[in-house]
Amino acid sequence: MSQVTRRIVRELHDEPHLEGRRITVQFLKEQVEGRELSPRTVADRHDLDVADVYRALTYYHDHPEEMRTIERQRQSAIEAHDHLTTDPDSVRD
Repeated sequence: MSQVTRRIVRELHDEPHLEGRRITVQFLKEQVEGRELSPRTVADRHDLDVADVYRALTYYHDHPEEMRTIERQRQSAIEAHDHLTTDPDSVRD
């Protein structure tokens, strides 16, 4: 477990993430709220202080419009590049 608490910054990919790490607020939120992992488990798996996980969750919920915009941008990028991926079922044909 890291003993360094990290700020939320936007240095990489124009998306909020933990300072000095490539771990995004969105990723941490998905781990805790989407996969239902405890903040302690997420912190331990990624060598973070548990306060960093809570800080990311707080940021996510304090900035709902920003996070919705990021989610829409991600979905748009996925849809725009979907034709470049190979469907495993079509490879087997």
